[in-house]
Parts: sequence; structure tokens; C-alpha cells
Amino acid sequence: MVVEVVLQELSPESDYATVQRWLKREGDVVAAGEAIVEVEADKANFEIESPVAGRLASIYAVDGDEVKTGGVLALIEESA
Repeated sequence: MVVEVVLQELSPESDYATVQRWLKREGDVVAAGEAIVEVEADKANFEIESPVAGRLASIYAVDGDEVKTGGVLALIEESA
């Protein structure tokens, strides 16, 4: 199954976050709860964790992209 990594609300003052850097690359195996990307909102950095264990299949937002809350950052192919 493919699972979306969605940007959750990080700050009540901002509806957007900027992708700072990916900690994992497409094709990497990730564990549930493992940090995969760092974003910035309201001058504070946050790590976004993988919601499931699997393989990082696709990255939709690259470094420097601004993403709206609820936007899809990546897709993970869940492990069986």
C-alpha cells in the first residue's frame, strides 16, 4: 500500500512550511516514526516523521519548496 506523507499543522500562525532538507532519499528504507525531512515554519525547524515502515517511493516537495498545510510531501510504499 502507498501512504502519503502529509504536512500537518505546525504553527497556528502559519499555513505554510518550507522544506529545508531531506534526511532520506528516494528508494531509502524508512522505519515508522523515523525523521525523513526537516521543514521550517515561523522560523522554527521541525522534523517530519514517516507514518509507516517502508520505502520512500517519491518525493514531491524538494529543498526550498513552500508547502501548504495538508500538502503531500512524499509517498512511502508500506512494508508488508
